[in-house]
Formats: sequence, C-alpha cells, structure tokens
Amino acid sequence: MPSYLCLLPVMEELDVNVSSNEGFGIAEKIVLLTFISAVILMAILGNLLVMVAVCRDRQLRKIKTNYFIVSLAFADLLVSVLVMPFGAIELVQDNWIYGEMFCLVRTSLDVLLTTASILHLCCISLDRYYAICCQPLVYRNKMTPLRIAVMLGGCWVIPTFISFLPIMQGWNSIGIIDLIQQRQFNKASNSTYCIFMVNKPYAITCSVVAFYIPFLLMVLAYYRIYITAREHAHQIRVLQRAGTPADGRQHPPDQHSTHRMKTETKAAKTLCIIMGCFCLCWAPFFVTNIVDPFINYMVPGKLWTAFLWLGYINSGLNPFLYAFLNKSFRRAFLIILCCGDERYRRPSILGQTVPCSTTTINGSTHVLRTVVAAGSSRGVWRKEGQ
Repeated sequence: MPSYLCLLPVMEELDVNVSSNEGFGIAEKIVLLTFISAVILMAILGNLLVMVAVCRDRQLRKIKTNYFIVSLAFADLLVSVLVMPFGAIELVQDNWIYGEMFCLVRTSLDVLLTTASILHLCCISLDRYYAICCQPLVYRNKMTPLRIAVMLGGCWVIPTFISFLPIMQGWNSIGIIDLIQQRQFNKASNSTYCIFMVNKPYAITCSVVAFYIPFLLMVLAYYRIYITAREHAHQIRVLQRAGTPADGRQHPPDQHSTHRMKTETKAAKTLCIIMGCFCLCWAPFFVTNIVDPFINYMVPGKLWTAFLWLGYINSGLNPFLYAFLNKSFRRAFLIILCCGDERYRRPSILGQTVPCSTTTINGSTHVLRTVVAAGSSRGVWRKEGQ
C-alpha cells in the first residue's frame, strides 16, 4: 500500500536516522526476513486461491459481489508480487540497489494497487448496501453488468491519477526536493534509499481520495446494512417461532425470504469484519501520513516501516477471512485443496439447488435429495406439510 506517502522517512538528523533499520543484528534480520517472507507467501497463495475458487465454482460466479472480490484479490496479488519483495530487500539490506527510476515505478505501483484495493472495498460495500437494504428488483436494476463493469474500471483507472501521473511529474516533491535529496544518501554507510516524501498538498489530497472518502462511504453503507441486518434477524426469529402454519401447508415464498435474509445477514457480517480489519491495518498509516508533513517530517523511520508493513499484511488477510467466515468460499477452498474430493463437492451442489427443492420446518432446512420426478416432488411437499 502507499509507500506513496513516505517510504522509510527518517528523523531530522541524517547521520543518525537516515536508515529505518540501521542497527539490526544478524539474528534480528533473520527473524525479520522470516516474518516478511511469511507475509508475502500468505498474500500470494491466499489471493490466488480466491481467484481460482471463483473461476472454478459456478455458484460463486453467479454472485455479483464476487466479481469485485476477484478483482480485489488480483490487486492484492500484484502488491505481494510487484511491491512487497522490493521493499523487503531494501529493508533487510539497508540499501536500494535498483536505481532512481525503478524507485519511482515501484512507488507508483504501490500507490496504484493499494488505492485500487480500497476502492474495491468501497464498491463491495455499495453492492452489499443495494443487495441487503433494497428490494431484489431494485438491486437487479441498480447492479447491472454494465454498471459493475464501469465500477470495476473506475477502481483501476482512478488510482492512476494519484499515482503514476503526479509521481512521475514530481508534483509530490515540490518544495521539499532538497530534503528528499539529502535523505536519499547515507554517507556514513555509503547507502542509497528509495525515499518517497510528499509535500502537504499532495499528502492531504492523496490521503483524502485514497482513504478518507472511501472510508466514509463504507461506514455509511455498513451502518445502514447493520440496521437492516438487525431487522432481518428479528424477522427470522419471528418466522422460526411461528413454525408450520395452522393450515398445515408450506408457503415457499416465505421460506425463500427467510433463506435470503439469512444469507445476506451473514454476508454483511463477513464484509464488515473484512472492512474492520482493513481499517485497523491502514488507519495508522494514513493518520500518520497527514500529520507528518505538519511536524517537519519528524516521525521515526522505524514507526513508518511498521505502519507500512501492517498495511501490507492486509493484502494476505482477506482470503483467510473468506475461508473462515464464508461457507461458500470455504467449500470452494476445500474442493481445490483436496483435489475435488466429493465429500466437499456434494454439499456445495446441494446447497445451491433451486428454491423448490428445499423446505424449512420449525427453523430446520431439509433438502429434498431423493426427488426425481416433478410428480414425486409435489408428493413430498404434501407429506412434509401434513
């Protein structure tokens, strides 16, 4: 994520604090390298697993939200492949060996990909808002394939205007060029650093566009989702207490509404937890980024590095949240990891059967597994209602 706001900044005294990891011993470097390698590997494998799961599972592909999740996973995957490894090498070696131009390219990619991740999460929250807080017909009218494509395109195009364009033009360094040049070199250790410092206008503009505005929209959307989810939960409890109607016949539309409310409520909880983890990981970085230019860039380099890698951890965290909190993703992951084991495939298929093949009795869902003909299906419905 944004090293665009200050990658390895240092204290005012150049000869003491120009390197954020100066003084690391051999043992400390081994521990640091092990931890960083684990973060990178977790991000690569986890996000690949999400992408493969959606591509292979037909039921996951039918859910519109998952298009945003796949695109988000792709952005996080690129962060773990194109951004993290070079930052890790510089951190461990205490030296940037790839030249000034590649430093700008790497930093631009950092800003582009991490900002794209935030915008994807914002789009997911809006998608969930329309799905949960609006009627199904409204959701279908709002989230058309064309609108989804436009939203996905915006998630990738908008970040270019705060990454490659201003960074390559040097707009971020206006007024602080001398300070940047001073801190790029450490004469005592003969080291070069990929320093990316920003002036006050750039820090405020990029932070507001990349984090604070999307964060505000997500908070508003999830607040409405939370209120609606509470109402759905109350309705579910009422339906469960009511049990079978007095006339002894099942009413499939009511059961379908119950199933939809349960599904959407669980999805809202999952996505709220994902957003909460995201804010916990990135809020320290962006708060510090706003403050640092106004205190003469006095934030210690090691603190910046800690906040930066705390944000990077988020790129590998989402797949594990999907696995533990989302039943559909968990089944898809198990099918992939267990090479298509039928024990995991059958529940996934049966769990996605058409509405007329399930019935709910006193809060318990029963799948009509043995029904083959339409006539026998009607017979089962009669029998269950008796």
